Amino acid sequence: MLTLIVGGFLGSGKTTTIINTGKYLVDKGYKVAIIVNEIGEIGIDGDIIKKFGFDTKEITNGCICCSLKMGLRSTVITLFNSYNPDVLIIEPTGIAFPNLIKREIELMDLGEGAEIAPLVTLIDGSRFKHILKEMKNFSTRQIEDAEILAINKIDLMDKIQIPIIEESVQQLNRKAKVIRISANNNDEKFYSFMDMIFPEELLNRSLDLKVQETKPKEMGKTSIAPANGLSFVSKKDMELIRDEQETESSIDASGVATYAAEYNIKGNTDIDRATLIAKEIMKNIKAEVMEHSPEFIGHIKMFLDSNADTVKMNVTAYFEDPQLEVIETGNNDILKLKILSAISNMEKKELVNIVDAFATDVCKRYGIEIEKLGTHHEHNH
Repeated sequence: MLTLIVGGFLGSGKTTTIINTGKYLVDKGYKVAIIVNEIGEIGIDGDIIKKFGFDTKEITNGCICCSLKMGLRSTVITLFNSYNPDVLIIEPTGIAFPNLIKREIELMDLGEGAEIAPLVTLIDGSRFKHILKEMKNFSTRQIEDAEILAINKIDLMDKIQIPIIEESVQQLNRKAKVIRISANNNDEKFYSFMDMIFPEELLNRSLDLKVQETKPKEMGKTSIAPANGLSFVSKKDMELIRDEQETESSIDASGVATYAAEYNIKGNTDIDRATLIAKEIMKNIKAEVMEHSPEFIGHIKMFLDSNADTVKMNVTAYFEDPQLEVIETGNNDILKLKILSAISNMEKKELVNIVDAFATDVCKRYGIEIEKLGTHHEHNH
């Protein structure tokens, strides 16, 4: 099994890149599984990836020191035993340190057939200077840890700025390979990106080794149990995990307030009304967030179901207009509203109040009642 980790700050285009990467590999005949690590208790990106036909395993509460450390191990081993993909793609939350995830995969010691592709960090070129201004230490570490740095969204950038940002990124990490891409376009740049991540000899070597293995077995410190997908962690590994819990909390290091909420929609609504509601909720949330963090960087992402199809909206910075997309999901039997918010330089309690208030009030004005679904996870840092 070949593992690829695609990191990058909030809103850098990880989900789009991973979907297109999955399609590229499937077209080549490889079996692909995807793990999505979300912020908070509500899974959002995983729902979208599943709509493209990929097997996903979603880990919520996107916190390195908590569920990701323990949940990632069991998730990877379950996929290894039950699905045995050729390629496993992991999308960390945008406020993770992907290098820690790579180290966790290495600790699993999955055997000769397991390899790790070069660690990728996506950089949103259209927001690069703003991210460095708001999140310098955090975003710099993501760049410094990478083996491949992909400057994304070049279609949204001033062409004069592209080589300047490229040189700035290379100065931060002299050892990494740097490439320009636009994840929305499957063009020559995208295929060059794929060749950089997946050189033919790496894919072939990984598959050749996989063919030689007849079944999962006990490997190194991790015991693979095919019957139930359980794994056992050595005392030494537990000590390493606890050390990183104390020192490597990515959420604490980022200084980003995060909140994810999910609501059941009572009754029915058509796509036109759902679009109007989504636009108004997003407009109001963004305006109020800017009252607290005028130059915020982060991600506000929303999915609102109608009777048929789903409205997606997102915004990643104070200077952006919210982007709207209609995702063709067909008939939705259960209608939901999901909102993921992660905002720089803001208190979480303020963010929670803003999201919950506008979600409820806007829906009510359109004659729609919503019910917030409860969550159960507690952080004890």
